[in-house]
Amino acid sequence: MKLGDSIVFVVDDDSSVREALADLGASVGLLVEPFKSAREFLNYKRPDAPACLVLDVRLPDLSGLDLQRELVRTEAPIPIVFITGHGDIPMSVRAIKEGAVEFLTKPFRDQDLLDAVQHAIENDRAARQERAMVAELRCRYATLTKREKEVLKLLVSGLLNKQIAADLGSSEVTIKVHRGQVMRKMKAKSVVELARMGEKIGISGAPSHTQY
Repeated sequence: MKLGDSIVFVVDDDSSVREALADLGASVGLLVEPFKSAREFLNYKRPDAPACLVLDVRLPDLSGLDLQRELVRTEAPIPIVFITGHGDIPMSVRAIKEGAVEFLTKPFRDQDLLDAVQHAIENDRAARQERAMVAELRCRYATLTKREKEVLKLLVSGLLNKQIAADLGSSEVTIKVHRGQVMRKMKAKSVVELARMGEKIGISGAPSHTQY
């Protein structure tokens, strides 16, 4: 696990728990940022780095489960590891359904928490990479002309150049030029790769208007 560029946020109203978790994180090289309430955490501007949130269920003002729902609705996603001394099955089921990585009941083994934190940070790092890749693909797609976008949709639907030409009322030579531009601008090495790119940004193959 890469530790140097990741952060563990801890939200717990018990100062002794916050201190213990900070010491535990430091023992394995993790940067831990503690908060005593959900509101305090919500008001904090998080750095743009792989992270996870270790969150107590019972908190003053806004509960851990309410904070989870608030984050899902208004904040950038962050993996959550719940900890609680008063957990029950319905509570844990709700937390996991809302996307929590783990639900640990106090007292828990240090290693169980560290394993959950590692898993959460790895998930966040992968999600960030995926979001960055999708953003890059959207930028590439935005450079296409209107006709190139039409050609892309027909390409990923499986049509050949002559079929696309007939569908768009153009010549096959012109479609070949558009196709080359699409592949170059999208940085795709094959139509299969182009189709995968399209899926990631919500561009599916367009149905042909021409019957063959």
